Amino acid sequence: MCKLDKVVKHPATCNNQLVCGIAGYVGPEPPEAYERIVRAMVHALERRGPDSEGVAKWPNAVLGHRRLAIVDLSAAGNQPMLSDDGQIGLVFNGCIYNFIELRQELEQRGHRFRSRCDTEVLLRGYQEWGIDTLAGRLRGMFAFGIWDQRRRTLTLVRDRLGVKPLIYSQRHGEIGFASTIGALRAGGFGGEVDPDAIMDVLEFGWVGDDHSIYEGMRKLPPATILEWHDGGISERQYWTLPAGGESSPMTFEEAVDETERLLVESVKLRLIADVPIGVLLSGGIDSALVCWATRELNANLTAFTVRAPGDASDESADAASTAKVLGIPHEIVEMPDTNFSLDELVDAYSEPFACQSAQATLWVARAVKRRATVLLTGDGGDDVFFGYPFFWNAWLAQRLARRLPAGSAAAWHAVRKACPGSGPARRLRNFLDYATGGLAEHARAHDGLPYYERRSMLGERLAGRQVPERRMEASAESGRRLLWDVFEYHRRMHFTSEFMPKVDGGTMYYAIEARAPFLDQKIWECAAAMTPEVRFHGGRLKAVLREIARRRVTPEVAVRKKRGFTVPVEEWLAERWSGMLDRLRGDTLLEREGWVRRGALQGPLDAALSERRVPIQLWRLLVLEHWLERRFAEGG
Repeated sequence: MCKLDKVVKHPATCNNQLVCGIAGYVGPEPPEAYERIVRAMVHALERRGPDSEGVAKWPNAVLGHRRLAIVDLSAAGNQPMLSDDGQIGLVFNGCIYNFIELRQELEQRGHRFRSRCDTEVLLRGYQEWGIDTLAGRLRGMFAFGIWDQRRRTLTLVRDRLGVKPLIYSQRHGEIGFASTIGALRAGGFGGEVDPDAIMDVLEFGWVGDDHSIYEGMRKLPPATILEWHDGGISERQYWTLPAGGESSPMTFEEAVDETERLLVESVKLRLIADVPIGVLLSGGIDSALVCWATRELNANLTAFTVRAPGDASDESADAASTAKVLGIPHEIVEMPDTNFSLDELVDAYSEPFACQSAQATLWVARAVKRRATVLLTGDGGDDVFFGYPFFWNAWLAQRLARRLPAGSAAAWHAVRKACPGSGPARRLRNFLDYATGGLAEHARAHDGLPYYERRSMLGERLAGRQVPERRMEASAESGRRLLWDVFEYHRRMHFTSEFMPKVDGGTMYYAIEARAPFLDQKIWECAAAMTPEVRFHGGRLKAVLREIARRRVTPEVAVRKKRGFTVPVEEWLAERWSGMLDRLRGDTLLEREGWVRRGALQGPLDAALSERRVPIQLWRLLVLEHWLERRFAEGG
């Protein structure tokens, strides 16, 4: 039988750990061997769940949980949550937005509920339908683990788009899992720092979703069910996004109307909470539409905006104008000018994470926590509705590629060196590269690892290594389907590995649950059915959303260019934060541990400060150095 420890109420404390978190350990040994490990992982998740903690044990399994109470604040919603006979236990992170609908159906089938929360719907849905049917019916963001004592099976599930994280590690027939890499590490999992992960940090600024900073840990892919049974593991996908449509009966007007309907529906579902809700407002289109939908639903939420005074990225004036037009409460959060520390950035993200907008996410989460526990955001609109310029460039290159005669790729390669690699001609060269070489050329177009290679900065532990994205072979066939290849590449690399961890880590660090209406599978499935001609209607990026903004907000909002929710680290490191670069001088861990060649940092640092602009590649090294220092100080 299961033993459920008393669930203890805790105040929201502020320490150097990460915020609703799940953990577990399953294997052939008695639970006493695993309980200490799970409790260590649960303690590391305290910031993700400051409201309560719980641990449950079976003969060969232990589950742990830290709770951030959102729906049903009573003890009835605490976790691990057990079946009536104690044979099944569940730990869950996230929110099931259609849980009321599912609960009503389960009640009609004879189930009796003890709580009002969505966690119990998962538990009883698993009992009624099994995991595959249950996962297919869920609408929300989620990562959960289920231990079924009768089947001696652990099941892990991650949501369709990878909004919520779930990390696991298998060793000696045992498996451990947690919401964060830091928690799993606290349980003693993982080996040495993975050199391939360091290569990712240098190339992109973060570690890809296909591996982790430590060897022996793995991130469960989105839309995936993992089952562990008697030491063996199997994985299967339960959902795939429909392939991009080349032809569709949906007209532009129909796309606009259906997207507007789904957006209002999605926002309405995300307003279910027993705690205060706020909404994040930038100067752009997506967050403005979310704010408009909240007004249409009479939600009366306060909108929050981060201000970067004097910087071109500052959108606070545009956001204030939007809030005034919509008639919604609005609060501006100031970015701190001084006393900035990388500790917060390193603590919030278990891996080195040099995403420029991550710090802004942390700042706004810290400010919003005083007023709200749930925060609506505009994330996802640019991704599925093609709001980034590189989508437009890929579509133009694809159209050209389909018109080029056979042998064009070889002809272009023969004359390519004569085309300048800088200035206006560089864009033309890149465009022709995309059309003739496809995704491989797109993936190589940015300056990540080459910056370090040109300056011979890589140390002995990285010698001869390369990221797979730079090893892809150029393909004329990929050029003819480039838009779809670029979309899938962006979704796998940037969306899942950078954007989703940024929001989850930054908000959950301050015990805030971020909910993004555009990250709804029905919206993504609807957009996936639209042709490029619809999504780029009139030659505009994310034309469908722009048209909704024109009709429902103002024409001025509809034509605004995307500036991004970011911190201008290249300029600030050369000015107000210049003292932080001293960490890269002298005897660094980057050099001592063989990641960077000794003596290779001085020249680039001096050049950057003299030019008063610090390359993003040095920011990545600064974040990595600080992460290594924290790891060394903590003995990990």
